[in-house]
Amino acid sequence: MTKEKKEQLEQTALNVRAHILDMSTNGGCFIGASLSWTDLCVYLYKEFLNITKETLKDPSRDYLFLSKGHTVPALYATFAELEWIEKERLKNHLKTNDFIYWHPNVNIPGIEFHSGSLGHNLSVASGVAIDCRLKGGKNKVTVVVGDGELNEGSNWEAILVASAYKLDNLLVIVDRNKFQANIETEDLIPLTPLDEKFKSFGCAVKNINGHNFGEIEAALSSFPFEKGKVSVLIADTTRGKGIPSIQSRADRWFANFSADEIELLKKELYAEHQK
Repeated sequence: MTKEKKEQLEQTALNVRAHILDMSTNGGCFIGASLSWTDLCVYLYKEFLNITKETLKDPSRDYLFLSKGHTVPALYATFAELEWIEKERLKNHLKTNDFIYWHPNVNIPGIEFHSGSLGHNLSVASGVAIDCRLKGGKNKVTVVVGDGELNEGSNWEAILVASAYKLDNLLVIVDRNKFQANIETEDLIPLTPLDEKFKSFGCAVKNINGHNFGEIEAALSSFPFEKGKVSVLIADTTRGKGIPSIQSRADRWFANFSADEIELLKKELYAEHQK
């Protein structure tokens, strides 16, 4: 990855995190896990997915399904940076005059499917991947899941089916921030060793640092990871990434800050970015 590209991605991710902070007031949002997958979201839309503002409904486009739907502020903010929606529209978050709220809504350009009830979109993505294959398409189908979400049995049923159909056009990204709501995943229902679990279901698995654009690019440049296998990317991330005072805090999975608190957190965000 060139230095210029890395700097551009980092700047976009910084802008996205600032937007997320702006959406964490007047009702709040699920800030911790939105910040943890921000870098992945930015890379996917700027570098990996074959989709633009002009091709949002093109049958040959790539697809992304956000199964961990409560983290949609990162998606809204990325769409704003891509100019798919107006940045000013983000101010409508949780207002009754728009569709920008706590979970994805297909009335927002770029949102493929409603989500929020965890554990469903991997099944939806698998069905779309099958449909794309039947139609002879070369679409990449990506689904982003949370690690705590993997406690839902429907995910493993979907993986069984996807592996049986050898869906190597399907990419599953696990945002492994090691938190589920207000408790650590390993203290609730341990997932370790997560990579071996996916391998036992017939998937090809890679582990990366989900905040390192070089590692993200290196992994996704070889998609599909193995012919005839579902690709699973386990991205180690940090809840609240970018803002040290709220990082890895169980009590910051959801937050509703005051305007003054947001200004202080933004100063912290920008100071951290300069390090």
